[in-house]
Amino acid sequence: ISINTIHNLNKKDCAQALKEISRVSKKYSFITVDAYNNDEEKERMFAWNLTAKTIMSVNQWKNFFKENPADGLVNLFALNHHIDSSIDKSSLWTISLDSFRKYMDINLTALFSVCREYARWNVNGSIVNFSSTYGVDSPRKDLYNGEEKHIGYSVSKAGVLMLSKHLATHLAPNIRVNSIIPGGVFNSQSDDFVDKYSKFTPMGRMMNNGELSGMVEFLLSEKSSYVTGAEFKVDGGWTAW
Repeated sequence: ISINTIHNLNKKDCAQALKEISRVSKKYSFITVDAYNNDEEKERMFAWNLTAKTIMSVNQWKNFFKENPADGLVNLFALNHHIDSSIDKSSLWTISLDSFRKYMDINLTALFSVCREYARWNVNGSIVNFSSTYGVDSPRKDLYNGEEKHIGYSVSKAGVLMLSKHLATHLAPNIRVNSIIPGGVFNSQSDDFVDKYSKFTPMGRMMNNGELSGMVEFLLSEKSSYVTGAEFKVDGGWTAW
């Protein structure tokens, strides 16, 4: 079910929707939600969805899921650095430590907190965390016209992999934890970027929307009942060079 649908329901109806989704899908379902940590993030989310009724803080969502257990948790949220060559002139030497900490706070600390609360209030389940190819390989500067993608993104996404492994060993056998390492997804990037990215990928293209859903479905289902602590690359061969 889409994030927009959940956000446009009030809290009571949201809880009822989750129960109905679980009933109709025989428990093989999941939703995604957004949560804010501060007033700046809150304003941005409400500006993005003017009809939203259930955009809540991280702590509010924790309490919500405490009262509404779920069979699976898919963590897609992350702070990502989308380079704009017209404004991005930072380098390894000029990136602020505060900006580095922000990546750690959102991409790792908040992720750990959400996973822990899910495990606290669910007897059984499956957690799927999203890392990135940049958590495995360093970003290519020639892909970004010489500009540098923020080091905090790569470091935090590498941390997602170890966090998932650690949780997998401590939450087994009742809760499974796995990671997906996706490559670049086409999302109206410039022709120049798409051409460059495709040349670095054995499949010769970027990922299309929907090509990750099969892996997510597998990891949430009983078909992966003996899979935990694993990492799955869905990157068109990007990391195979």
